[in-house]
Amino acid sequence: MTETVLGVIGGSGVYDLPGLENAVWQRVDSPWGEPSDDVRIGCINGLKMVFLPRHGRGHKLSPTDINYRANIDVLKRCGVTDLISVSACGSFREDLSPGTFVFAEQFIDRTFARDKSFFGPGCVAHVSMAHPVSPGLVNRLEQAAVDENIDHNCGGTYLAMEGPQFSSLAESQLYRSWGCDVIGMTAMPEAKLAREAELCYAICAMVTDYDCWHEDHDHVQVADLIKVLMENAEKAARLITRVANDFPHRHPPCVNGSDRALEVALITAPEARDPALVAKLEAVAGRVLNSS
Repeated sequence: MTETVLGVIGGSGVYDLPGLENAVWQRVDSPWGEPSDDVRIGCINGLKMVFLPRHGRGHKLSPTDINYRANIDVLKRCGVTDLISVSACGSFREDLSPGTFVFAEQFIDRTFARDKSFFGPGCVAHVSMAHPVSPGLVNRLEQAAVDENIDHNCGGTYLAMEGPQFSSLAESQLYRSWGCDVIGMTAMPEAKLAREAELCYAICAMVTDYDCWHEDHDHVQVADLIKVLMENAEKAARLITRVANDFPHRHPPCVNGSDRALEVALITAPEARDPALVAKLEAVAGRVLNSS
C-alpha cells in the first residue's frame, strides 16, 4: 500500500494548521497556473501533512478567483492521497445551527465561471461523481468530531453557488425546496478535480449562518460571520489534529474507488492524445496515462 499523505485545504478563517511538527512553507509550481498560496508541509504523530489555504493567507482570493486546478495539482505533486476540505457554509436547516460541522456526502454545482476539469480537447476523461466523497474519510471525520465533542451532522447535500454575493431570498428558498442542507462557494469544482486526480476527498462544511431564508438571518453580515468563523477555526484545528493522530500511515484502498477513478474514465485513444496536454497531466493522471 502507498504511504498516506493527508492534505487539508483551509477555507475562510483557516489560514494555517496549528500543531504541525517541523513545518515549513514551500512553493510548488504547477503547469495549471498559480495556486492560492505556498503549501505548509509538516507532520502530526509521524503522519505527513500538507496544508493549503484556499483563499491565500490574508484571504486575498474570492471563490471565483481561486485556481482550483492549480491547487489540486500542487497537492497531488506533494504526494497527497487523502484530502479534507474545510469550508465555511450557510445552513438551510433549523437544526444545523451556526457552529455545526456538516460532513456532506452530495453536491449540487451551480457555479458557472470556473475551469472544472483537467481534461479537454486532446485527452478526454469522464469520471464518476455519483458518490463524490470517500466514505472512509467521512467516517474518520465523524469519529473525530465525536471524540472532540464537536456538534456535527454526517451526510446531506452541499449546494455550491458562484458568489461572491450571498443568495437572494428567492434563491435561498429555491435551494431549500430542492432539499439542500448547506450552501457554500468553494466545494465545486474542487471535489470534481480531486476525483480526477484520484484523491480520496471529504468536506467539513462549517456552518456560519442560516442564509437569508431564516427570518433572523435575512441580511447576512460579514462582521457576524467572522466571529463564528474564528470559533469554527479553533474547532477545525482540533478536528484535523484528532483525525491525523488516528490516521493509518499506509493508505487503505477507497471503498468507492476514488483512488482509482481514472482507470475507467479515459476515453481518448493513446495515439490521439495531445502531447502538450498529456505533459500537463503528469502529476494528476500520470499513473494511468503512463500505463496505457
